[in-house]
Amino acid sequence: MTEQSTHIHVQNTNRWSTKQLVTMALMCAVSALFMFVQIPIIPVAPFLTYDPSLVPAMVSGFAYGPGSGVAVGLVAIVIHALMTGDWVGALMNVVATVLFILPAALVYRKNHTFAGAVIGLVLGVVLATAGSVVSNLTIGVWFWYGSADVIMPLLVPAVIPFNLIKTLLNSVLTLAVYKAVSNLITPKKDQVKGRA
Repeated sequence: MTEQSTHIHVQNTNRWSTKQLVTMALMCAVSALFMFVQIPIIPVAPFLTYDPSLVPAMVSGFAYGPGSGVAVGLVAIVIHALMTGDWVGALMNVVATVLFILPAALVYRKNHTFAGAVIGLVLGVVLATAGSVVSNLTIGVWFWYGSADVIMPLLVPAVIPFNLIKTLLNSVLTLAVYKAVSNLITPKKDQVKGRA
């Protein structure tokens, strides 16, 4: 009776490698911590505060693709909502996060250059700002304001400029941070010298 050696080959079928998943988990933690940074930037609406929480999510989206960026952003939002109990704000944040990260990361994946990153981020700024207006007039009215008459006077002087400033700041920070850390977190096969 002969013994046959059995070779079992285990293949990782995950979309992301172990290193990428660990990096994404770290990005989630950093993003969730950044959500506790509260910097008012619009004097007429001090309740609208800036935080850099979208930067780690966008960096992840640029490095590993749109799905990664959105996943990091959404997990961070859920963590923050669990800690604060603010599920309405979280729902509105989901709209802005997806509309900011998804188009930017999609454009950058197709045009893997600094220009592609800038074009994607500009598109994200526009869509996230528009989405924030819509979410204030729908989710905000349903759960917070009770009437559109409460938020309408604040759209032009507060909501729109706030979201433009917030996403523009996050875009600038993303470009600065991603350039610095891209070779550390991006797989070697995807690294392109001289590009963002």
